[in-house]
Amino acid sequence: MHISEGVLPASVLLGGAALTAAGTALGLRRIDWDRVMTVALLAAAFFVASLIHVPVGPVSAHLVLNGLIGVILGWAAFPAILVALLLQALLFQFGGLLVLGVNTFNMALPPVICHYLFRKALTGTSTPRTGAAFACGFLSVLLSASLTALSLGLAGEGFIPAAQSLLIAHLPVMVVEGCITALVVGFLYKVRPEVLDFSAQATR
Repeated sequence: MHISEGVLPASVLLGGAALTAAGTALGLRRIDWDRVMTVALLAAAFFVASLIHVPVGPVSAHLVLNGLIGVILGWAAFPAILVALLLQALLFQFGGLLVLGVNTFNMALPPVICHYLFRKALTGTSTPRTGAAFACGFLSVLLSASLTALSLGLAGEGFIPAAQSLLIAHLPVMVVEGCITALVVGFLYKVRPEVLDFSAQATR
């Protein structure tokens, strides 16, 4: 779901950059510095997952893992995803520097929203926890794809077919992401339950 350079108008680029700057500043303030390694590992997972593109018609789809990042990191998803997208732009020319703000906002805001919507259920009993984790993975990709499609739509009517294709192509990805997020959260709850302790984040 990378938007390339030269597609979006300046107003959208500036708006995305401003929103990402605000989200990143808040994310950095709320990082528990004892968990910096966790932030780095999840940024690396996002970096690798979204490098593997599968062509689907006129667009391509790939794993995102932003829902999992949101579950664990909350607002710190912003700096984690920003760093991953920056490295992709610099090393592989995916997206670009000018559109980095929009791409980061589209990928980072939905998992932060899902984190706060489902955080209570994520620390509950098994069935609610599994359902909440699946919802985080599914909805994060759905909302990110919708924001990306909206961004393309703002670039002009000529991009609307591409925006529609992008949403359709990521429907199976949403289900896969939900399953992956549910499995990982279930595993972490058994072996590293402290990773899912959001009490420290709640006081920041």
